Formats: sequence, structure tokens, C-alpha cells
Amino acid sequence: LTRQTGAKVNLRGDVMTITGGAESVSKAAHIAQRMIDTAKQQMPLTADDVLRMSIDPRDGNGASQGESETRIVLPGVRKIIQAKTSGQAEYMKLIAENDIVVGIGPAGTGKTYLAVAAAVDALARKRVRRIVLARPAVEAGESLGFLPGDMQAKVDPYLRPLYDALEDMMPQERVQKAIETRTIEIAPLAYMRGRTLSDAFVILDEAQNATNAQMKMFLTRLGVNSRAVITGDKTQIDLPKREDSGLVQIERILPGIEGIGFQYLSDADVVRHRLVREIIKAYADDSGN
Repeated sequence: LTRQTGAKVNLRGDVMTITGGAESVSKAAHIAQRMIDTAKQQMPLTADDVLRMSIDPRDGNGASQGESETRIVLPGVRKIIQAKTSGQAEYMKLIAENDIVVGIGPAGTGKTYLAVAAAVDALARKRVRRIVLARPAVEAGESLGFLPGDMQAKVDPYLRPLYDALEDMMPQERVQKAIETRTIEIAPLAYMRGRTLSDAFVILDEAQNATNAQMKMFLTRLGVNSRAVITGDKTQIDLPKREDSGLVQIERILPGIEGIGFQYLSDADVVRHRLVREIIKAYADDSGN
């Protein structure tokens, strides 16, 4: 706290004393209050969390925007998913209030993880009957034909991040059983063609690599009582032409439609190792030169 604000902080028992310049003291007091609020929620607090609080200029933490919308308690695994930044809190609030949400931002901001948490929560509370997770298999390209195994075995490596998120929130045996009964489906985006997805929570990950046609196909799959979250990073487009990205197109044509929300996350919302934030910022600065 001292390193991030320049204020002198002394802790004796349960009394914290902050001294220094007015601006430093004000910033340190604000961060200290956020630390106390986090502790009261029985949430873990790390040095990276304190660093994130000092970088994020927005007021309050996730819980301040409405605990029911920014905190998910997953049944059966005693796991609490909590927004760690104001941007994440706004993202979770949008997911709770809209049928379609588009989350755009760099790696490590929790776009996919929080969307999967919302999907698992909706399934556990019987708000939907199934979860569908999709990704464009752009990286696979023609090389899929040279990989051993059936099509599922070939595309599984590209879908592994979605499995990882699920297995962090549900026991592995429950994930496997849900996949076997098709309560949870993880598949390449191309497999969505011709289907109607009703009573489902649908997530399209890595959407920057969906073409315009694929994005339109995905959005028009939604059926009755379905919700969708689309996540992507516009700096990681692997398509031959940037303008072919369906994520770029919907960012241009869908804002303003009731029931569709857009949330932009930044390096201030990165919740991985603190160096990830600095690396993302360094690349952004370099691309601007």
C-alpha cells in the first residue's frame, strides 16, 4: 500500500494510521477501504489485488454495484466467483441484465471465465437446461486433417481453455457426466450451423476469429429462453483480413439494440500475474508508434 500510494502506513492491532500528503493519504484510504470490504466478504486478498486497486481509478469494488450481480456462489463446490475490478463488475452486471453481452478486451481480464461462471450458475439454478460453449477453430486450419483421431479429438486442443474454466468451477466427474448427457456441449463454431439453441446459455469465445458470416450464423441460432455471451480481443485477430472479423462488425452495427450490452475491459482489469498487465501495455504502446 505504501509503495503504490507514497503514503506512510502503520498498522497496530486493528488500527491503521495513514500519514503523508493529502493526495497520497486520500488514495491510500480509498484502497484500504476496498481491502476491508474484500476481507468482509471473506474473499482472498493478494498483493496483486492491492496493485489492481491502486491502478483502477473507478470507485468501489465489485460488490458495491450490487452483490447479487457481481458475486456468484457456485453450489456444490464452495467456490465464490467475485468481480475483482470495476470493469469486471460492470461486465457481470450486463450479463445479469441482458440477453446478449459482448465482452471485448485483452487476455487475462476474465472475459471467458466470468461468462462460464454465469453459465454454470444459470444451469445450477435451472434458469437454462444446457450450456453451449463454442470457439472458432481458426488456428487448426488445414492441419486438422493431419492430426490423429476423430474430429472431436482433433479440435479438443483448441477447446481446452473452455474445459479448464469449467473444471475450475465443477468437479471433473460432473463436467464429464454433463458432457456425456449433452447438458454441456463444447464444440467448434462451425458445428452450430443449422441448429436452434433454446433454453441455453451460449458462449462464443475468441470471437475475433469468427468471420462475418459465422457471427451472423451464431447470433441467429438463439432460441426461446436463451442467452449469449460473446468474448474476444480485437488485437488478436488471426483472420487474413481484419475487416473479415465478425466481432469488429457487430461492434459497429449492434450497439443501441435493446437487450444487447457491450463491455470494454482494459489492462486495468487484468487479473493474471501483474506482469501480464505490463506486457499488454507494452505491446499496446508499441503498436501505437
